[in-house]
Amino acid sequence: MLSTVAALVIPPVTPFEFGTICEVFGIDRSADGVPPFELRVCGEVAGQPIRTSVGVDMVPSHGLDGLRGADLIAVSATRAREFSDEVLDAVRAAAAAGSTLLSVCSGAFVLGAAGLLDDRPCTTHWDNADELRERYPRAKVDPDVLFVDDGNLITSAGTAAGIDACLHLVRRELGSAVVNVIARRMVVPPQRDGGQRQFVEMPVPVCRSEGLAPVLDWVLEHLDVEHSVSDLARRARMSDRSFARRFVAETGTTPHKWITLQRVLRAQRLLEDTDMGIDEVAERSGFGSGALLRHHFRKVVGVSPADFRRTFAARSAVAGH
Repeated sequence: MLSTVAALVIPPVTPFEFGTICEVFGIDRSADGVPPFELRVCGEVAGQPIRTSVGVDMVPSHGLDGLRGADLIAVSATRAREFSDEVLDAVRAAAAAGSTLLSVCSGAFVLGAAGLLDDRPCTTHWDNADELRERYPRAKVDPDVLFVDDGNLITSAGTAAGIDACLHLVRRELGSAVVNVIARRMVVPPQRDGGQRQFVEMPVPVCRSEGLAPVLDWVLEHLDVEHSVSDLARRARMSDRSFARRFVAETGTTPHKWITLQRVLRAQRLLEDTDMGIDEVAERSGFGSGALLRHHFRKVVGVSPADFRRTFAARSAVAGH
């Protein structure tokens, strides 16, 4: 059963991520048939102001004792990376007592510091995934998902993915009817498709070689034609073997993978900014067919071209006004 939720806040708190926890568990929707939740906002010391990342203080009503007996410990995102022994001991004790743990975005660092991510699948914001791996090498970090449900441990990706994780937990514990009511009131889908990859900005890899940079610039201007390693090597005035070795050293990937990524990036822009059909997008981006575009696009981005367009075309239209 899910009735008592303790939201753990550690300065500097990021307010949006904290707000996702409050929005799902802190509003009384019993009139709409949603079972009531008791939400305890817990800091290290009750009543002691906590600074947020935007310079506004918040005052938790509970101290760490508020974690005791909670069905769910929801760890909000924080800019901190070092945590007191008292905080870590309280989180470990709650886990040992049977509480479900949920982290939003960088809240995963608290769970990692407490040793609760060891040998378990988890996630965090894609921009923090490498740091989480480095700090807690036993954690099995997956940067490509919106959240990971590992039973009594749920970790979410960045920002709005906290909504996905919280709604997923409500669905898991209380059923679809309850989560649909909450999602409808929040004006969000009860479940999103895809993972973080669709939200990750994929920049063109920087090439430091004066010999390769003109070749890569030329490829970017001619993505809609085929490029073999031999053709590119001749353009760079190198042997095939030397070109392939230099290419990997400079870009960190093979020519084929690099070109495929650039074609996916081109397709993303066309899907966002134009009303071209899928086949025309495929032709303009160099994939040749809609089937090939769908295959590579889903592999790189995590969703189909059509789903990507539904999510991002409206965003681009608004940004253009």
